[in-house]
Amino acid sequence: MIRLSVAALRIRPLGRLSLLVVATLLVGGCSQDVSDLHNYISETRARPAPPLDPFEEPKQPPSHRYPADLDRDPFHRLSFAEARDDTEVASGPRPDPDRPKETLERYPLDALRMGGTLARDGERWGLVRDPGGTVHRVREGNYLGQNHGRIVRISENRIEVLELIRSGDRAWREREAALATRDR
Repeated sequence: MIRLSVAALRIRPLGRLSLLVVATLLVGGCSQDVSDLHNYISETRARPAPPLDPFEEPKQPPSHRYPADLDRDPFHRLSFAEARDDTEVASGPRPDPDRPKETLERYPLDALRMGGTLARDGERWGLVRDPGGTVHRVREGNYLGQNHGRIVRISENRIEVLELIRSGDRAWREREAALATRDR
């Protein structure tokens, strides 16, 4: 066991003096004379700014005049969906513009999946799943896909569709397509 005497706890006068000198130096080091810094800042601010580099004046762009006999105004937005008159189609198939669109015509055909079939009283329905996961019941004569696709036949594992595709200027042609169940 260590015993400390009262004498050991006393600080000697020389120790007190040295402690006081160190504390004074530490506190004195925190307060510097910064007047020379303030003088430098005010001298720098008083100097005139250096001149800017010379720059070249912008040139006037050449003017262009559009001919008055243009087919369309060049300042209007270009649209490739401008009026096409489908009534002037030569003989052959064409979509019915007055037919109301069905729900499954919002989606491209390759985004739709056949889920199976239902049969009742000799009538067969196909089950088609849209990209959102909703299952729709369809039958022959319903439309699906974005190319005016009409269902022409529903079998056990396949829904056959006849699409109308634009094949040229104001002409349509039929294209066969199908949805089939996936083999698991």
